[in-house]
Amino acid sequence: MDNFIYVGVLPTLCAFALSCFFIRAGKPLAVRYGLVDHPGGRKTHQGAVPLVGGIAIFFSAMSSLLLFAPDSIELRLYLMASVMMLFIGVLDDRYNLKVSYRLFSQTLASAMMVFGAGLYLGQLGDLVSLGQVDTGWFGPTLTIIAVIGAINAFNMVDGIDGLAGALSLIAFGAIAFMMDLTGNPWSLMALIYIGGIAAYLMFNYSWSRLRLKKIFMGDAGAMVIGFSVVWLLVVGSQGTEPSFRPVTALWIIAFPLMDMVSIMYRRIRQGKSPFLADRQHLHHIFLRMGFTQKQALLIISFGAMVLASIGIIGELMEISEWIMLLMFLAIFAAYCWGIQHAWQLASWHRRMRGIN
Repeated sequence: MDNFIYVGVLPTLCAFALSCFFIRAGKPLAVRYGLVDHPGGRKTHQGAVPLVGGIAIFFSAMSSLLLFAPDSIELRLYLMASVMMLFIGVLDDRYNLKVSYRLFSQTLASAMMVFGAGLYLGQLGDLVSLGQVDTGWFGPTLTIIAVIGAINAFNMVDGIDGLAGALSLIAFGAIAFMMDLTGNPWSLMALIYIGGIAAYLMFNYSWSRLRLKKIFMGDAGAMVIGFSVVWLLVVGSQGTEPSFRPVTALWIIAFPLMDMVSIMYRRIRQGKSPFLADRQHLHHIFLRMGFTQKQALLIISFGAMVLASIGIIGELMEISEWIMLLMFLAIFAAYCWGIQHAWQLASWHRRMRGIN
């Protein structure tokens, strides 16, 4: 019992407390140096909101990892790459950097993971019922593409209060559960991020009983979280004794992944930049349907939990990987169809509810 408290509960609580501390300490500094989000355009919040959530989450996670995690080259490289993500994210929050700058830094962080820590997608599992699909020489390149995709998936989904935090909690929770079953020590990192993000969500939703003032995660937080999630997914799905199969990783981050791919495809079809910000994400569609932000958050989070649970159940029941992949692609196709017909569905729903 004492070992469980030290290995699991204590680091999580430490990250929670440190995240609260860094949020409190960082808010006046964020305001002083202009690291705030102003309303206007796509942003409908009230007043200037400090973009300190992501910084607090990372520093709480880094401090807790240094306190509780065993030292290793892989951990050091993870922290170095994450600091790079945090730094470029803070600059983007403050100065709205060009997409090329963000992609360049994300590529460097991915390269540190692949060529420094030696973590890459060497095999994709038995996806076609003919044996393991090895990536061979393409593995490192595929991993860099996957890392960049995951970073931007979590960044793009950060559109309403609590959404990026809730989806990352679901992802880290699923990863921690699967890794703990197999005794993977990297589960500690997932638990630590759960603690840090939980503290952030209290401030993000500005709990009135605790008199907490609103903060945002910012691009810094979304980029660090996306990088951390995909790092753990690669660690957990590769090696001689993986914690879960690669196809399960798709289910764990199903919603951010599907949302990013469908939106980027739609933008490209319209002749726009795939990185152009707009109001075509699923949470925007729910708002157009007449749902409140809180209702949209609950619906999307519940859907993400269901998808992650399907992946975990498929893993535990050892359902064939090709079946799990076909199921995922079928849901993905249905999601894309819904996004393509979103405005018709929104108009129909509003008419049904009598909303003009």
